[in-house]
Amino acid sequence: MNTTLDQRITPLDEERRVADVALRDRLGGGWTWLTPVTRAAARGRVSLRARPDGLSPQVTEALLGETVEVLEERPDGWAWVRTAHDGYLGYTRLDALGTPPAGETLLVRAPRGHLFAGPKVSAPLLDELACGARLSRLDDRAYDENGRTWFRVAYGGGEAYVQAALVSAGREHPERARDLAFIARLLDTPYVWGGRSAWGIDCSGLAQLFHPHGALPRDADQQRDFLPRVETPRAGDLAFFPGHVGVMLGEREMLHANATHMRVTVETIGEGDYGRRLAESLEGYGRWDGTFFREELK
Repeated sequence: MNTTLDQRITPLDEERRVADVALRDRLGGGWTWLTPVTRAAARGRVSLRARPDGLSPQVTEALLGETVEVLEERPDGWAWVRTAHDGYLGYTRLDALGTPPAGETLLVRAPRGHLFAGPKVSAPLLDELACGARLSRLDDRAYDENGRTWFRVAYGGGEAYVQAALVSAGREHPERARDLAFIARLLDTPYVWGGRSAWGIDCSGLAQLFHPHGALPRDADQQRDFLPRVETPRAGDLAFFPGHVGVMLGEREMLHANATHMRVTVETIGEGDYGRRLAESLEGYGRWDGTFFREELK
């Protein structure tokens, strides 16, 4: 086997000799070829793990309605899957997956929200929503409740309701993290290894929130290798450290999810004990070719 293949994103298991059929020309014979089947996360946050074991480390998450490809269904109820937006591999329970959103798709814009059992704020909560989740609208009616507008959406083989203020229509990912209000709502988000939402997030998951959906790889080292380097950072650039990444808010201030404080914080690189340690381990800055912040952040 070619040892340069990144096992996080290369769908093969050398020990069991199974691999994605797309790798047939690269791997040669002696393999069992797997044909991916398109599914979607059926819960607010679907955990993908390193092994088919509920106690194994979480490697990433799929948000409600996000597309995943099932490479292999196991007899123990687990599935080997790949996230469609960044190609990351992991294991999840097969019953956590469902049908991809169809018809008119609503995209969650807010960092956090909920699905409700009915179109009123006192209705039972059915699930959590995170920025980037995708919902299938069941009809074109807007449900009014004391001046609040709700949409009826598909959930769990039935229906749920979401407040219109949390979502936007369309299939493109909403513009995120372009203003101070969004950033403020992310502060103090708990640090969670493999997390991808404001319910719990890690450093590279936070970096993905600040760029177009699917534009960045999943992990910090992958993001470092993917982006062109720049000498002087500006708002929206990524700062890289050994095994860590942060989002620059200017030339020195950086937003990052970190296990030191176990939450999302803002640090000034070079200032204070922690800031000085960050400056000493800084590996450089990367820039996506685009503008991701409003003028007031520059």
